[in-house]
Amino acid sequence: MRIAAGIRGTKRAQRLSLIAAIGIGAMAFTGCSAINEQSTTRVYSASDGVRLDMGQLELRNVLIVAEAADGPGRVTGTFYNQSESDITLTINGAQGAQTEITVKPGAPTVLNSTADSSILSTVASAPGAVETVELRTSGSSSETATLQVPVLDGTLKEYNKSLPTQAPSVEATPKATASATADAEHSAEATTAP
Repeated sequence: MRIAAGIRGTKRAQRLSLIAAIGIGAMAFTGCSAINEQSTTRVYSASDGVRLDMGQLELRNVLIVAEAADGPGRVTGTFYNQSESDITLTINGAQGAQTEITVKPGAPTVLNSTADSSILSTVASAPGAVETVELRTSGSSSETATLQVPVLDGTLKEYNKSLPTQAPSVEATPKATASATADAEHSAEATTAP
C-alpha cells in the first residue's frame, strides 16, 4: 500500500472501487425483492381452514369436521357480518345436504363446538380431502359462491369435540336398555342379599 500511496490518484481509485463494491453488494441483496413476490402483500389463511368474502359477509377459517366420507360433517369457522342487518348463509353440500347459519351484525359468529347446529348430513369427501360446497347469502343483498373446504377428522385434539355424533340405530337402543336393566336388577339383588 505504501508504494501505491505515492502514485497520484490512488486514494481516489480505492474510494471509487469501495463505493462500487458497496453498490454491487446492495443491489445483490435488494435484487431478490425486485423479482420475487413479497410475502407480506399476499392474503392467505394462516390456519387449517379457508377464507372467502361474500359482499358484507366475511368467512374465516372455514372447514368441515367429519369422521369419514359419506357421513355427517360439522361446519366450523368464524363469520363476520359487516352490514347492519342479519345475514343468513346457506351451505349446500353433497347429496342435498344443507345447513344454515344466521350471522348477526356487530359481533363475530364462531362455530367450533358441539353446541353449534351447523351440520351437513352428508360429506362426500374423506378427511384429508377437500369438499366443494355451494354458498348463498340472504339479507340486504344476495350472493352465491363455490368454495373448496378442507375436511378434517378428530385426529387433532382441537377438532375432536367438533365431530358430529350420529343418532343411535334402532337396534342399538334395545340392547343398551336390556343391558342397563340387567345391571339394575343385579344391583338390586346385591343390596337385598344378607
